[in-house]
Amino acid sequence: MLNRLDDMLNFHQQALRIRDQRQQVLASNIANADTPHYKARDMDFKATLQGALKGGGTPGATALATTAPGHLAGNSGQAATAGLLYRTPAQGSVDGNTVDVDAERAAFAENAIQYEFNLTRINQQIKGLLTAIQG
Repeated sequence: MLNRLDDMLNFHQQALRIRDQRQQVLASNIANADTPHYKARDMDFKATLQGALKGGGTPGATALATTAPGHLAGNSGQAATAGLLYRTPAQGSVDGNTVDVDAERAAFAENAIQYEFNLTRINQQIKGLLTAIQG
């Protein structure tokens, strides 16, 4: 029973973390819309979530190599750029910037809605568990 509960909560926890990371990437794209030679980035949500669920760790986390016994382990909870992909520009620009502001805003809004959905869903499931426990 606890294993199923952990799996359910872990799924939503990982989904929320990945949505948060994606929101930060999309915000960075929008903020750099006028930066010459800036390449728009994004992540494949489905592939990243599957990897996080299989590994059981923090999505986008990388293990840090230590070369001496005194080195600290570091904070592997931060997003790594390894899972980020470059966007293919729909239309080239003179300054080499690949950010399409309209597409980025649409992706930002969609990701925000999905984030809210995940929050609502996990709240509903926790309320259902509390109702079952309390009777």
